[in-house]
Amino acid sequence: MRKILLATVVFISSFAHAQQEVKVDLLDALAFKTLEVSYEYYTTERSSVGISALFNFEKRSADFKYNEKQMFTPFFRHYFTNSSTWNYFGEVFMGINIGEKEIDLDGLPNTFKKYTDGALGIAVGSKYISSGGFVIDIYGGLGRNLFTPESHSIVPRVGINLGYRF
Repeated sequence: MRKILLATVVFISSFAHAQQEVKVDLLDALAFKTLEVSYEYYTTERSSVGISALFNFEKRSADFKYNEKQMFTPFFRHYFTNSSTWNYFGEVFMGINIGEKEIDLDGLPNTFKKYTDGALGIAVGSKYISSGGFVIDIYGGLGRNLFTPESHSIVPRVGINLGYRF
């Protein structure tokens, strides 16, 4: 019983002292009528895991928009320095994306086929962390959809996130 209690206390305390961040992508909100929120958990001083959820509210008729209607992106980041303010990172991600692609079906206009696909990709970026916990990160990268021919080949991963570290 004591071993179980000790293991539980160690497990819970590991989460209590770890750095965590919650962020919102300002670029997507302003430029694309899209909401993207992210959660990041630091496993060590120089690496983290996280997940982003993107929801696209832009209409089909928009000239400039994401192809994906929704995208859930688990990611792993490795930070290249131990700097407490500015840091640079590389990221590997797997994006599960849902969308629609226009298809030609016997000459009928505006025919769309829904798809769900998974993209594997990489990104690079930089992050600023203030002494009060305010966070800004800027990143860019590309992924490639792997499973369905209906989906678009390339999946972008770009953003300017604002958030808070606790």
